[in-house]
Amino acid sequence: MAATDIHGDPRLEQLHAWLVSQLKTEFSLDTVSADASFRRYYRVILTDKTIIAVDSPPSHENNDAFVHCTQLLSQYKQCVPEIIAIDETQGFMLLSDFGDRLLLSELDASNVNHHYLTAINSLHDLHQVPADSLPHYDRERLLTEMQLFPDWLLQRHLNITLNVNQQAQLKCIFTLLADSALEQPQVFVHRDFHSRNLMLLDTPEGKDQIGLIDYQDAVCGAISYDLVSLLRDCYICWPQSQIEAWLDAFYQPIAKQLGVDRQHFQRWFDWMGIQRHLKASGIFCRLNYRDHKSAYLNDIPRTLTYIEQVAQGYEELQPLLQIVQLAKNKMDAAL
Repeated sequence: MAATDIHGDPRLEQLHAWLVSQLKTEFSLDTVSADASFRRYYRVILTDKTIIAVDSPPSHENNDAFVHCTQLLSQYKQCVPEIIAIDETQGFMLLSDFGDRLLLSELDASNVNHHYLTAINSLHDLHQVPADSLPHYDRERLLTEMQLFPDWLLQRHLNITLNVNQQAQLKCIFTLLADSALEQPQVFVHRDFHSRNLMLLDTPEGKDQIGLIDYQDAVCGAISYDLVSLLRDCYICWPQSQIEAWLDAFYQPIAKQLGVDRQHFQRWFDWMGIQRHLKASGIFCRLNYRDHKSAYLNDIPRTLTYIEQVAQGYEELQPLLQIVQLAKNKMDAAL
């Protein structure tokens, strides 16, 4: 990987100057990634180790939330990066390096069951972390997120205007989905617990361990949210039979604590997934039009297919199914 050229990028030049003041030794800088937000990540290569530098502009990112979540998760023995140094004013951080083993890049049919069961165990641990200090995934937040679907996907991206009846049906369904989320046990929700935010770490015992990243938007919310983020991932699909087996692996150890039967939990899971995929489809369009990140448009068909497949099994969701099929048909016609 070629060293990152800092010249001509004022923000990167500021980060480099801060690193010089912090490290007081020679280093080189490689670009790791720029995610869906305004954050950028760089690998700082020292003589004896590597660490991660984060450029997280405070005007756009809630760095206080990241620090709070890191401290909370670390306190409860969750596997998160160590904050080595931070400049709150400029929005620069130094973190320990979790390496390059992103879960998504390592998954295949032969190992996915092992890795997902490991992730599910990590999720059980995560749900033991107290969430009372986090923002609540309340009705207003749930409904606002779902509104991204008609605002950004239907209207902005596809130029679809719903009639009065369709708007009323969609509003009713949004209320049902929010009700379902709010009746669930409320726990620590990572909010992006999927294959692009889970790292595979090598332990001294040679066993894989899941490392968490990108958790600064964590909330106190529905217990099925992170599970559906993992199993119905916006970036990769698995057979329904495997999803059902993983759902059982999550449900069985905590069935008594959940207080609902397997069928009821299935509905929680399914409807939470629809809420998430409605939000995601709108966000992917917003990333394109507002933030000029067009690559996420390629993930919209997957999110809509998830909604379509799940909605087919619920009478209450048939109006949504018709709207999603209308959107998919218009997208197909544009190809």
